[in-house]
Amino acid sequence: MKSITKLMLACAAAASLAVPVLPLSAQAAAPAVSVEGDIKSEKTVTAADGKTRVELVEPETFLPGDRLVFGQNYSNTSAEVVTNFTITNPLPAAVRLAPDADPALEVSADGGKTWGKLSALSVTNSDGTTRPAIHADVTHVRWVLATIAPGTSGRVAFPVIIR
Repeated sequence: MKSITKLMLACAAAASLAVPVLPLSAQAAAPAVSVEGDIKSEKTVTAADGKTRVELVEPETFLPGDRLVFGQNYSNTSAEVVTNFTITNPLPAAVRLAPDADPALEVSADGGKTWGKLSALSVTNSDGTTRPAIHADVTHVRWVLATIAPGTSGRVAFPVIIR
Protein backbone atom coordinates (compact mmCIF):
# COMPACT_ATOMS: atom_id res chain seq x y z
CA MET A 1 0.00 0.00 0.00
CA LYS A 2 1.20 3.48 -0.81
CA SER A 3 2.54 5.58 1.98
CA ILE A 4 -0.14 8.03 3.07
CA THR A 5 2.50 10.60 3.95
CA LYS A 6 4.02 10.47 0.46
CA LEU A 7 0.57 10.65 -1.07
CA MET A 8 -0.33 13.69 1.03
CA LEU A 9 2.89 15.42 0.03
CA ALA A 10 2.24 14.71 -3.66
CA CYS A 11 -1.29 16.09 -3.41
CA ALA A 12 -0.17 19.14 -1.45
CA ALA A 13 2.46 19.79 -4.08
CA ALA A 14 -0.18 19.64 -6.79
CA ALA A 15 -2.25 22.31 -5.09
CA SER A 16 0.73 24.58 -4.76
CA LEU A 17 1.75 24.02 -8.39
CA ALA A 18 -1.29 25.62 -9.93
CA VAL A 19 0.16 27.97 -12.46
CA PRO A 20 -1.67 31.21 -13.12
CA VAL A 21 -0.94 32.44 -16.61
CA LEU A 22 -1.20 36.17 -17.12
CA PRO A 23 -2.17 37.75 -20.41
CA LEU A 24 0.87 38.95 -22.35
CA SER A 25 0.10 42.59 -21.61
CA ALA A 26 0.21 41.93 -17.87
CA GLN A 27 3.29 39.73 -17.78
CA ALA A 28 5.67 42.69 -17.67
CA ALA A 29 3.83 44.27 -14.74
CA ALA A 30 3.38 42.90 -11.24
CA PRO A 31 0.75 40.15 -10.98
CA ALA A 32 -2.70 41.64 -10.50
CA VAL A 33 -4.32 38.36 -9.49
CA SER A 34 -3.27 36.27 -6.52
CA VAL A 35 -3.96 32.53 -6.62
CA GLU A 36 -3.83 30.13 -3.68
CA GLY A 37 -4.45 26.41 -3.98
CA ASP A 38 -5.85 23.99 -1.45
CA ILE A 39 -6.95 20.40 -1.06
CA LYS A 40 -10.11 19.46 0.79
CA SER A 41 -11.65 16.14 1.75
CA GLU A 42 -15.37 15.49 1.47
CA LYS A 43 -17.04 14.54 4.73
CA THR A 44 -20.69 13.52 4.99
CA VAL A 45 -22.36 15.04 8.05
CA THR A 46 -25.77 14.02 9.42
CA ALA A 47 -27.77 16.78 11.13
CA ALA A 48 -30.06 16.23 14.13
CA ASP A 49 -33.07 16.09 11.78
CA GLY A 50 -31.47 13.19 9.86
CA LYS A 51 -30.61 15.18 6.75
CA THR A 52 -27.12 14.69 5.38
CA ARG A 53 -24.86 17.19 3.70
CA VAL A 54 -21.32 17.11 2.37
CA GLU A 55 -18.76 19.44 3.91
CA LEU A 56 -15.30 20.22 2.62
CA VAL A 57 -12.76 19.77 5.42
CA GLU A 58 -9.00 19.63 5.81
CA PRO A 59 -7.88 16.08 4.99
CA GLU A 60 -6.40 14.18 7.90
CA THR A 61 -5.66 10.87 6.22
CA PHE A 62 -6.80 9.36 2.99
CA LEU A 63 -6.49 6.08 1.16
CA PRO A 64 -6.82 4.85 -2.41
CA GLY A 65 -10.42 5.38 -3.55
CA ASP A 66 -10.97 8.42 -1.33
CA ARG A 67 -12.35 11.58 -2.89
CA LEU A 68 -10.67 14.97 -2.61
CA VAL A 69 -11.38 18.40 -4.07
CA PHE A 70 -8.52 20.44 -5.51
CA GLY A 71 -9.33 24.14 -5.45
CA GLN A 72 -7.87 27.48 -6.41
CA ASN A 73 -8.96 30.72 -4.76
CA TYR A 74 -8.19 33.79 -6.84
CA SER A 75 -8.44 37.51 -6.17
CA ASN A 76 -7.88 40.55 -8.36
CA THR A 77 -5.79 42.78 -6.10
CA SER A 78 -5.46 45.57 -8.66
CA ALA A 79 -7.63 48.53 -9.60
CA GLU A 80 -7.86 47.26 -13.20
CA VAL A 81 -10.06 44.66 -14.88
CA VAL A 82 -8.04 41.54 -15.69
CA THR A 83 -9.04 39.69 -18.86
CA ASN A 84 -8.31 36.19 -20.12
CA PHE A 85 -6.60 35.07 -16.92
CA THR A 86 -5.66 31.38 -17.01
CA ILE A 87 -5.23 29.07 -14.03
CA THR A 88 -3.63 25.70 -14.81
CA ASN A 89 -3.63 22.86 -12.30
CA PRO A 90 -1.48 19.75 -12.98
CA LEU A 91 -2.72 16.47 -11.51
CA PRO A 92 -0.13 14.41 -9.64
CA ALA A 93 0.16 10.75 -10.65
CA ALA A 94 -1.36 9.77 -7.27
CA VAL A 95 -4.83 11.00 -8.31
CA ARG A 96 -7.23 10.80 -11.23
CA LEU A 97 -10.02 13.14 -12.24
CA ALA A 98 -13.28 11.97 -10.62
CA PRO A 99 -15.88 10.56 -13.03
CA ASP A 100 -18.48 13.13 -11.93
CA ALA A 101 -16.23 16.12 -12.65
CA ASP A 102 -17.88 18.87 -14.67
CA PRO A 103 -17.86 17.70 -18.31
CA ALA A 104 -17.32 21.33 -19.37
CA LEU A 105 -13.89 21.45 -17.68
CA GLU A 106 -11.03 22.26 -20.02
CA VAL A 107 -8.50 19.45 -19.59
CA SER A 108 -5.36 18.00 -21.13
CA ALA A 109 -4.48 14.33 -21.45
CA ASP A 110 -1.00 14.91 -22.86
CA GLY A 111 0.83 16.95 -20.26
CA GLY A 112 -0.68 20.30 -21.27
CA LYS A 113 0.15 20.22 -25.00
CA THR A 114 -3.47 20.11 -26.18
CA TRP A 115 -6.66 21.19 -24.42
CA GLY A 116 -10.38 20.61 -24.68
CA LYS A 117 -13.35 18.95 -23.09
CA LEU A 118 -12.57 15.37 -22.09
CA SER A 119 -15.19 14.05 -24.53
CA ALA A 120 -13.27 15.64 -27.42
CA LEU A 121 -9.78 14.38 -26.51
CA SER A 122 -8.00 11.20 -27.49
CA VAL A 123 -4.80 9.51 -26.40
CA THR A 124 -2.28 7.56 -28.42
CA ASN A 125 -1.51 4.03 -27.24
CA SER A 126 2.02 2.62 -27.30
CA ASP A 127 1.18 0.71 -30.51
CA GLY A 128 0.24 3.97 -32.29
CA THR A 129 -3.53 3.46 -32.18
CA THR A 130 -5.74 6.10 -30.59
CA ARG A 131 -8.67 5.87 -28.23
CA PRO A 132 -10.98 8.34 -26.52
CA ALA A 133 -9.42 9.89 -23.42
CA ILE A 134 -10.92 8.91 -20.07
CA HIS A 135 -10.85 10.57 -16.63
CA ALA A 136 -7.75 8.59 -15.61
CA ASP A 137 -5.84 10.06 -18.59
CA VAL A 138 -6.24 13.71 -17.51
CA THR A 139 -2.92 15.34 -16.66
CA HIS A 140 -4.02 18.98 -16.24
CA VAL A 141 -7.14 21.05 -15.65
CA ARG A 142 -7.35 24.73 -16.55
CA TRP A 143 -9.74 27.64 -16.45
CA VAL A 144 -9.65 30.76 -18.60
CA LEU A 145 -11.40 33.52 -16.69
CA ALA A 146 -12.77 36.00 -19.24
CA THR A 147 -12.79 38.96 -16.82
CA ILE A 148 -12.00 39.51 -13.17
CA ALA A 149 -13.23 42.88 -11.91
CA PRO A 150 -11.04 44.90 -9.52
CA GLY A 151 -11.31 43.72 -5.93
CA THR A 152 -13.29 40.59 -6.77
CA SER A 153 -12.41 37.04 -5.92
CA GLY A 154 -13.64 33.57 -6.72
CA ARG A 155 -12.90 29.89 -6.59
CA VAL A 156 -12.47 27.14 -9.13
CA ALA A 157 -12.33 23.50 -8.09
CA PHE A 158 -12.53 19.94 -9.33
CA PRO A 159 -12.89 16.50 -7.69
CA VAL A 160 -10.23 13.78 -7.81
CA ILE A 161 -9.99 10.20 -6.62
CA ILE A 162 -6.87 8.81 -4.94
CA ARG A 163 -5.39 6.03 -7.11
